[in-house]
Parts: sequence; structure tokens; C-alpha cells
Amino acid sequence: MKSKQLANVLIKILGLSVLVHGIPATITGLFYIVRARGVGSPGDYWIYPVSSVVLVAIGIYLIVKSRDVAEYLFKGDEE
Repeated sequence: MKSKQLANVLIKILGLSVLVHGIPATITGLFYIVRARGVGSPGDYWIYPVSSVVLVAIGIYLIVKSRDVAEYLFKGDEE
């Protein structure tokens, strides 16, 4: 297996890992927003779910663009 192919697979696995960790955090954050709004507590209740959505977006980006990321990492490497 060439190094670009291996990097492509590893970047996809990294993206899946980030996605799998981000989805439960997003769901938990949404429940927290609903609970915080129902109780009427002021504060920064939106920070946790927003950061979780960013993690999910990064995971999806790594999965979809893994080939481009691998090309960028190995652009000087000729095989």
C-alpha cells in the first residue's frame, strides 16, 4: 500500500473517530439546551452544543476530503 493510500485510510478513520465522539456530545448538548430553557437559567448553555457541532463538522470534513488532505500532506512526495 502506498503512503498516500495509507494516509487516506488513516484520515478517514480519524474522521470517523471524531464523528463518533461528536454525535453523543451534540445530543447531550441539545438536551442541555432544552433543559436550560425550560428552567429559565441564564448563561452560556449554547457553548457546549456549538462546540460539539463543530467537532461533527470536522469529522465529516475529514471523511469527505481525506484524499485531498492526503494529497496536501504528500504533495512533495513522488511515488
